[in-house]
Amino acid sequence: MKQIVISEFMDTGAVDTLKQRFEVVYDPFLVDRRDALLTLLGTTAGLIVRNRTQVDSVLIDAAPRLQVVGRLGVGLDNIDLPACRTRGIAVFPATGANAVAEYVIAMALVLLRGAYRTSREVAAGVWSKEALSNGRELSGKVLGIVGFGSIGQLTARKASALGMRVLGFDPAVDSKSAAWEKAGARSVTLDELITTSDAVSLHLPLTPETKNIFDRSRIASMKRDAVLINSARGGIVDETALADLLRSGHLAGAALDVFAKEPLPAGSPLADCPNLLLTPHIAGLTRESNQRVSSLVVEKVSTYLAGLK
Repeated sequence: MKQIVISEFMDTGAVDTLKQRFEVVYDPFLVDRRDALLTLLGTTAGLIVRNRTQVDSVLIDAAPRLQVVGRLGVGLDNIDLPACRTRGIAVFPATGANAVAEYVIAMALVLLRGAYRTSREVAAGVWSKEALSNGRELSGKVLGIVGFGSIGQLTARKASALGMRVLGFDPAVDSKSAAWEKAGARSVTLDELITTSDAVSLHLPLTPETKNIFDRSRIASMKRDAVLINSARGGIVDETALADLLRSGHLAGAALDVFAKEPLPAGSPLADCPNLLLTPHIAGLTRESNQRVSSLVVEKVSTYLAGLK
């Protein structure tokens, strides 16, 4: 019976489904015990990970029987794809099953309205209705989506349904592609998107070309009362520049779910930054999405291994 190792948390129902056909080692804390993981992989045919397990050349060399990697998510920057191709290892992400688009809409609603800022004051008896009377609605505002893959397109559709005007930038998607109209968005240049949008949402992979693509100059080019949402990858946004511009009042707010270093290290410039919402890389995670993602990966990994001799 072929062995599958799962090194990070996964829906238990999906794990049970795998156990009906394979020998399964499920330990969501293996990601933090690298040596134990490498030892297990000596006899493993399948590996299922999230974003923290580094499927690098060292791991691949330690897994001579590895045939498939399932990724509980869509980003693949923690997986050495060229090394996997060289070894003939299939890689299956859970495309189209997570909850990032809903997270983006939620953060845009909260940041533009601004009501989250007064919870402590209200609890202390401070009745600051006047200070919150200028909160803004989503309807009629412009959402700029940088990166127009499946998640960007779903985010566009949700934003359009709420009455937002959606602009998008993605050099990999032809400006005449039907995807733009289908999602209710218009393809524009990155500069136009940045200077026009009331809310900017990032949906890019982390590559040498996208590292710090939202640097001090680009963030400063955003509308003074705009908001920035990054649920894609840390390293795309210059965190020091963002913190400086939030403290100066240039932006109305920002929400970050991903960071250049995770967990966020002590002394980060983002600590105690005003009008900033921070979450621990959970934009794609809900109870429902965990079930969808896990079931999808189980189906792909099981089908692939069953088809091998």
